[in-house]
Amino acid sequence: MPKPTNSPSATLTDPGAAELGFPARLFNGLTASIAERGYRDTTVADIVRHAKTSKRTFYAHFASKDDCLRDLLDADNVAMIAAIRAAVDPQADYLDQIDAAVESYLAAIEARPAITLAWIREFPALGDAARPIQRRGMERFTTLLLEITASPGFARAGIPPVSRETVIILLGGLRELTAQTMEDGGRIRDITHAAVSACLGLVGAPAGTD
Repeated sequence: MPKPTNSPSATLTDPGAAELGFPARLFNGLTASIAERGYRDTTVADIVRHAKTSKRTFYAHFASKDDCLRDLLDADNVAMIAAIRAAVDPQADYLDQIDAAVESYLAAIEARPAITLAWIREFPALGDAARPIQRRGMERFTTLLLEITASPGFARAGIPPVSRETVIILLGGLRELTAQTMEDGGRIRDITHAAVSACLGLVGAPAGTD
């Protein structure tokens, strides 16, 4: 199974990234504080302490910690998409592509559980201001999966590109399974088989390939 070469956590939460500019350092600070205290108990003072900067700098970039969280989750989504895209070779066999995509997704979730839990628990509470981020995130994932299923590896297996509607169904189910697993304190790797099986079923892979 191909292994991902990139991780969203390396982009957003690398503790050695002292030379990162703003707002990346503030994202790191917020991520560290969520892991330490949880989002609801996190204060701007906590964020700037972890980021090794000042409140003045924080407020030059964000009006509130909610604004910072929204931008963090948007950036995290971009980084996860980039990691999955880098892990999947469009020339590879379609089974290897599915394995690589699922592996990269689960590795990203596993690498930064605090951010994943923020998506699950805190993001809905951000209200209408969060909707554009949610839609952008879904659109990025949808585009990525449409690209993967239209790749040469899928074409060689005689598997036609899937529809946009099918991709959205797959993403919705995977998101819900991830949320339930995380909320129940389960091991995210335990959903590997289910995730791969769902992908195979929805792309119309030949029977017996699971």
